Amino acid sequence: MLGDQAIALGAIHAGITGVYAYPGTPSTEITEYIQDSPLAKERNIHSQWCTNEKTAVETALGVSYIGKRALVCMKHVGLNVAADAFINSAMTGTNGGLVVLVADDPSMHSSQNEQDSRFYGKFAFTPIFEPSSQQESYDMVRYAFDISEKYELPVLMRLTTRMAHSRAVVEISEIREQNEINFPEDKSRWVLLPVNARRRYNELLAAQPELEKISTESPYNLYKKGSRQGIIACGIGYNYLMESFPDGCDRTVLKISQYPLPKELIREVLNECDEVLVLEDGQPFVEEQLRGLLDETGKVKGRLTGELPRVGELTPDNVRAALGFSVKLYQGASENVVPRPPALCTGCGHRDVYDALNEVLREYENAKVFSDIGCYTLGALPPFRAIDTCVDMGASITMAKGAADGGLFPSVAVIGDSTFTHSGITGLLDAVNSNASVTIVISDNLTTAMTGGQDSAGYEKLEDICFGVGVEKEHLRIVIPLPKNIEEIKNIIREEIEYNGVSVIIPRRECIQTLKKHTKKKII
Repeated sequence: MLGDQAIALGAIHAGITGVYAYPGTPSTEITEYIQDSPLAKERNIHSQWCTNEKTAVETALGVSYIGKRALVCMKHVGLNVAADAFINSAMTGTNGGLVVLVADDPSMHSSQNEQDSRFYGKFAFTPIFEPSSQQESYDMVRYAFDISEKYELPVLMRLTTRMAHSRAVVEISEIREQNEINFPEDKSRWVLLPVNARRRYNELLAAQPELEKISTESPYNLYKKGSRQGIIACGIGYNYLMESFPDGCDRTVLKISQYPLPKELIREVLNECDEVLVLEDGQPFVEEQLRGLLDETGKVKGRLTGELPRVGELTPDNVRAALGFSVKLYQGASENVVPRPPALCTGCGHRDVYDALNEVLREYENAKVFSDIGCYTLGALPPFRAIDTCVDMGASITMAKGAADGGLFPSVAVIGDSTFTHSGITGLLDAVNSNASVTIVISDNLTTAMTGGQDSAGYEKLEDICFGVGVEKEHLRIVIPLPKNIEEIKNIIREEIEYNGVSVIIPRRECIQTLKKHTKKKII
C-alpha cells in the first residue's frame, strides 16, 4: 500500500464515521481510497470533499462532539487555512477521536513552501505522530485515535511526500466498530468564552507532562544503545537510517515518531554519545530544540551545522553522506533525458483564456494579472507568461483589489472554480463592498483538476454565488473558451475592463482530462 492508503485503511479499521478533506498533493489519495473502499461504503462512512481545510476541521470537530471518530486530511499549506479551527480544537478538546493528518512536501514537489507541520502541533500543545513506515502508518493512526479519546485532545499526524507516495506491504489487524453517539460530560469547554478558555488553557498546559511521559514510553519511540556516535531519527529518517545499515546499526539510536519530545530519552543519548546527528525530513524542528534547550556541548549535528542540507528532502544519499559513508551517485541517465517542464494540457480551456487575455492586455501599458493556485498557474510559464502573481489560495481577487485600490488599471484576477469556492468568495465580497475596479476571471473547468479531477464545491453554483455576493447581473459574463470564440472573448474582456466596478467573466469548459474519463465510461 501507499503510505496514504495505509493511513486510510487504518482509519477505516479504527472505526471512523467520516473523513473530511480538501484535495491537496500529497494527501489526496487518503480520501480517494476511503471513497472507493467497499467497507467504507458498507459502513456509510462520510467521504465527500469539503469546500476547504477549515470547514473540514470544523465539521470533523462536530463529529467528535457527538462522540464519534473523524479523520481530517490536508497538505501542509492547508493547515494554514485550518489553523484557527485546529488550534482552538486543542482548547475545546475532543470527545470522539479526532486525527488531523497533514502531508508535508519537503523539496516543494507541488507546493509553494516546505513548511514543517510539527511546529503547529507544538504550538497547539497537541500530541504529534510521525510514522517511519507504511506499517506504522496503518498501526499508528489506530493508536492515535485511542490517544485522542483517552486524553481528550486532537492529534496531529504528519507524513512527508516520500512516505505518502511510496509502497510497502501492510499487515492488517482487527476492525473496530464505530462509536455510538455520546456527549461530552463537560460541555462548558466547548464554548470558548474567555472564562472557559482560560480554565481550559490551564488544563491543556497541565496535561503536557503526562503527554511527554506517554511519548517517552511510546512503542513508536525506540532507544538502542550502541557506539558513542548517536543518531536521533524522526519519522521516515529512521527508514533511511536502516537502509544505510542493512546488517544492523551499531550506533546509539533514538527513533522518534511520537511527540512531545521524549526529553528523558534525549538526555540519555546526549550523555552517552560524543556527538548526535539528527535525521528529520523537513525543517530542523527537533535539532533546534536540542541545541537551544538540552545541548550545551555542541554535540548536536544536522541541518543547522551543515552535515545535512538546510533545504529540500531528506534522502538515503544525504543520510549516508552525513553518516560518513560513500554515496553512489547515479550519473548518465539524467544527461540523456530532455527536461520536460509542466505545461497546460493540449486542448485545455485555460489556454484559450490566456490567449485572449494576453491579446487584450497588450493594449494597456500597466496591466497586471493576479492569479491563484491551480493548474492554470502554469500560465506563468512559456508560451503564455500570462500571470504576474501566485501566493496562496484565494489571493488573486484580494491582491487585484488591493492593486486597484492603489490606482492600478487594469487590475485583473484569474482564479479557478474550486479555488474560488475554497477561499475566493470572501475576497469577491470585499471587492463588491468597495466597488473596486477589478475584472475577475473565474476559469471554470467543472472540477478540481490539479489534484486529479475531484468534485468541485462550486459545480453549477458559480453564477448564483456571484449574484448572492452582489455582482451585477449585466457584469457577469459566461463564455466558452474555444479557439473559434477568441474574438468574442476578447471583446467581452475589453468591455468589462472598461467598466468602473466589479465584473466577473466565467469561461466554462470541462477539463480535457475528466472529459476523457467521462467519455471512456460512456463507451464502456
